[in-house]
This record gives sequence, structure tokens and C-alpha cells, in this order.
Amino acid sequence: MSRRPKGGTGKGSAGKAGGKGGGGKRGRADGGLTGRPLSVRVKTARGRKTSSTRWLQRQLNDPYVAEARRRGYRSRAAFKLAEIDDKLGLLKPGMKIVDLGAAPGGWCQVAAERIGPKGQVIGLDLQAVDPLPGVTLLQGDFLDEGVLADLYRALGDEKAGSGVDVVLSDMAAPATGHTQTDHLRIMGLAEAALDLARSVLAPGGAFLAKVLQGGSERGLLDALKRDFAKVRHIKPPASRADSAELYVAALGFRGAKPSEDG
Repeated sequence: MSRRPKGGTGKGSAGKAGGKGGGGKRGRADGGLTGRPLSVRVKTARGRKTSSTRWLQRQLNDPYVAEARRRGYRSRAAFKLAEIDDKLGLLKPGMKIVDLGAAPGGWCQVAAERIGPKGQVIGLDLQAVDPLPGVTLLQGDFLDEGVLADLYRALGDEKAGSGVDVVLSDMAAPATGHTQTDHLRIMGLAEAALDLARSVLAPGGAFLAKVLQGGSERGLLDALKRDFAKVRHIKPPASRADSAELYVAALGFRGAKPSEDG
């Protein structure tokens, strides 16, 4: 199952690129947009499907896409994390961050900007991600023991319990068009990300993952409420209104249970 992050021109196409945005909250780039561009109409070209034309027109008229290019972010999904962080204050200078489903790098960019040079960002994805300043990038499936060992080594620990402050996941499996199937797939990725978070988070740490609205997420929420002091859903403005995506944030990790420590 593909664990791509932030969707097309968004994480997993979410990207974290080179340039940094203008000053904002706590001296960081914020998620605000600068202005509203003129509307662009796209004509259907020979050989181009109507759906492709609609997608292209949406991209050309999306202010987040334009602003991502202006600021040097690899995709519009960078603003999702920026807006969530502006609201919840997840990312602070000097933190250690793990970003699952990091391609193409947008969330890593935002995280690196906000934690500063004394922090550490490790991005992991099935796809190769072009190098980013201040970010350690790993390629592979974190469910694979060898890749997991690489992650622990990058964190400076050969085993679990690596003192990570925040685990981020914008992973999403390729859409099938079947609502229930897509929901179950993305929930499975969120649950797998939570399992990893339990093994690397420091007490008091935070977890942020993409989910989909509706369906059975009771099991995930029950686990989060058991392991974290505070759990809430959030849909940032950069998340398109017609998208079912939602993010669940869990704050105040209570620490791994003795049974999980072995």
C-alpha cells in the first residue's frame, strides 16, 4: 500500500521546499495568503480529458498553489501544517520531529523553519525526496524492520524511545473512488503511524495525522484518548472544502506503557 503523504501539490505531494516565507507568528512563516489572483479559465485541449482540464483549472485558480510557488514550498500542503501549527502551537524551536509520508517535502520545510537550526527533522517516505536544508530524509516503508532501524539510528538511538517531540503523518493511500475502502485504508495508515509514535515520542509529545470524515474511527480515537491528555479534530483552511480530509491532533503523550517497553 502506498504511503504517500499530502496529496498532489500537497504533501505526498505536500511539499517542503527550499524558500522560507515571510515573518509570522512566533517569528515564523505563517499560513496566510497575500492576495487573490485573477481567475484563469482553461480550455479543453485535444487529447486532454475533461477531468484533467478541471484539475488544471483548479490548480491555476488556487491561491495556495500560487503562494506555495512564491514562498518556495514544494506544494500547497505546506500551508495545512502551517495553519494547524498556528492554531495549536505544535512546533517549537529545538524540537525533534518525525514526518511520515514526507514527499515531496512541504511539511518538512515548514517543520524545519519553525524548529530552527537547533532542532531535528527526519522525513520518511516510500518515494525519494529531493534534499532539503536542515532535514534528514529516509526512503522506505517504516513498517519494515530495516527501515525502522534506520530511523532509530537517525534519531540517535538504536532502539525505541528516541525522545521525539512530534510525529506528523499526512499519509494517504491512492484513492479507489470507493468511500468505505478509502476510509479504511487511510485509517489503517493513521493507526500504523500511531504505533510508531508510541515507540518514539517523549512524554508530553504530540501526534498529528490525516484521517477522513465519517466512518469508523472509534478505535483510533479511543487509543488516542488513552495515550494522550488532549485529542481534537481540525480542518485547516488550506484543506479544500470539498475534501473529506480531516486531521486529528493528540497532545500530551502520557508515555509508553510498560508492556510496550517490553
